[in-house]
Amino acid sequence: MKESILAKLRRIRPGDIGHFFLFLLALLPAAIYKRKRKHLWLLCEYAMEAQDNAFALFRHLRARHPEIDAVYAISRRSPAYAAVAAVGPVVNFGSFRHWMYYLAAEVNISSQKGGKPNAAVCYLLEVVLGLLKNRRVFLQHGVTKDDLPFLHEKNAKLSLFCCAAKPEYEFIRDTFGYAPGVVQYTGFCRFDALLDAKADPSLVLILPTWRMWLERDCRTAEAFRCSEYYRGWQAFLDDPDVDALLRASGRRAVFCVHRNVSRFEACFTSASERIEVRRWDEVSVPELLKRAAVLVTDFSSVYMDFAFMKKPVVYYQFDRETYRKGHLPTGYFDYERDGFGPIAENASEAAALLSGVIGNDCRMAPQYEERVDRFFTLRDNNSAERTTEAIKEMTKH
Repeated sequence: MKESILAKLRRIRPGDIGHFFLFLLALLPAAIYKRKRKHLWLLCEYAMEAQDNAFALFRHLRARHPEIDAVYAISRRSPAYAAVAAVGPVVNFGSFRHWMYYLAAEVNISSQKGGKPNAAVCYLLEVVLGLLKNRRVFLQHGVTKDDLPFLHEKNAKLSLFCCAAKPEYEFIRDTFGYAPGVVQYTGFCRFDALLDAKADPSLVLILPTWRMWLERDCRTAEAFRCSEYYRGWQAFLDDPDVDALLRASGRRAVFCVHRNVSRFEACFTSASERIEVRRWDEVSVPELLKRAAVLVTDFSSVYMDFAFMKKPVVYYQFDRETYRKGHLPTGYFDYERDGFGPIAENASEAAALLSGVIGNDCRMAPQYEERVDRFFTLRDNNSAERTTEAIKEMTKH
C-alpha cells in the first residue's frame, strides 16, 4: 500500500511535463499579480466537479463574506461551469491563469489532495523538493476513518487540515504528524445543507467505493468481470430477493458506479426494472445522498454524510479481508463497534438486512442514532463559518 516517491514520479505523464513549463512561465506574472491581489483565496475540487466541501465553502464566502477575494477553479468543459460562474469568479482549471492564481494566492483551498493545476507537478514542487511553500487548506472529500499514509504530514505538507468528526480529529491530530493547530475540528462545509434535507421514502441508494488494485489488475473488461469486487456487487444487483423487496415495497434503487471504475460501467447490469445503474458523473451524489431513504455501501465514506442525517445504512462488506490488505489499513473506526448500521458479508445477507430496514420504515435504529450523536458533536449548520474563521486565523501567521 505504501508507494515510494520514485514510483510516484514514474507515473508522470507527458501532459504533466507541459504543466511544468506552465509553472515556470507563470512564476514572474504570479509574483507581480500577487501585489494586486494580496489576499486571494483559490478554491477547487476536481477539474470537472463542484459538489463537495470546496464549492459549499465558495457559496458561503460569496453569500456571507463578499469582502473575501475568492475564486473557484473549474474546467470550462464541466457541466457545472455555468452554475459555478453564476455564484462567483471562476478560472479555467489547469490553464496558465490557474497556475498564476495558484502561485499568487494567499491560500489554496481544496476538498481533494490533488486539487491543484496539476497534481503531479505540484507534488514534486511542494512535497518532494519542498520548493513551493504556499498555504494549502485541505477540506477533505470524505471523513477519514482509516490510516491514510498519503495524508501524513511528510507526504502532504498541509497548512490546515479540516475534520468533520471528533474521533476523526483526534486520530489525525495524534497520528498524522502535523504540528499543533494544523488539524482542526471545524465540521464539513457541505454538512451545513444536510440537516434540513427531505428524503424520498421510495429511493434506495447503492453506492460502493473502489479498490486500489483494480487499476493495476484489471486492464480489460474481461479481467474486471473476474474480480471479486465485480462479482460481489453484481451478485447483489442480481439477487432475486432485492428485486422482490423493491417491487413489494414500491421502491426503486440507484446503483452509482464509482468514478475510479467508471470505464467498466457497462459491466454492471441489472435484470430488475427497479434498479438503475448510473455513472458517477451522470448524477449529483450529494443530491442523491440527501434524497435517498436508505444507503447500501461497502466502505465508502459517503455513509458518514448519510449517518449525519440519521438515515439508515447497510454495510455490504463481502471482501473485508482483501480490502484491508490491499486498499486501506484499519484506522480508529471499527464497523462492529462504531458503525452506523448492520453488516452483511454476502448478497443474501445484504438483501435480508435491507428488508429489515425497509420493514422499519427506513428509520435508523436507536443504537445507531446514539453512535451518530457521539461521533458528530458539531451539528449546528455553522461548519462553513468555522472553516472560514480557521483559514482567516491561519493567514495571520
